[in-house]
Amino acid sequence: MTIGAAIRPTTLFVAGILGGGGVALAAAATHGGDTHFLGAASTMSLAHAPALLALYAGYDRIRTAPIAAILLGLGTLIFAGDLINRHFGGGSLFPMAAPTGGMGMIAGWAAIALGAFFRTGTAKA
Repeated sequence: MTIGAAIRPTTLFVAGILGGGGVALAAAATHGGDTHFLGAASTMSLAHAPALLALYAGYDRIRTAPIAAILLGLGTLIFAGDLINRHFGGGSLFPMAAPTGGMGMIAGWAAIALGAFFRTGTAKA
C-alpha cells in the first residue's frame, strides 16, 4: 500500500469528523453565549469538510490530492483545535498554533490549485 492509498481513507474520515464537529461547534456557539472562538472553529471545519470530501472523490484524478488533503486536514484540525482550546481551556494548543493551522490550510488550497498543472493518466479534461 502506497502512502497516497493510505491517506485516501483518512481523508474521508477527517472530512466526516470536521463536518460533524463543525455542526456541533455551531450548536455550542449558538447556545453557549460567546460565539467568537467556537463560531470561527465551526466555520473553518464546515468549509473544509466538503473540500476534503471532494478530494476523496477525485483522488484518482487530482495528482496533488494526497498532499492537499494532508495540508487541509491537519491545518483545519490545528486551527479549529486551537480555537476550541482557547474557548474551553483559556490558552493556545501551542505557540502560533492558529497561524500554523491557517498556513496549512492556505498551502492545501495552493496544492489544489497546482493540481491543475499535473495531469494523471485517467484525467480526460
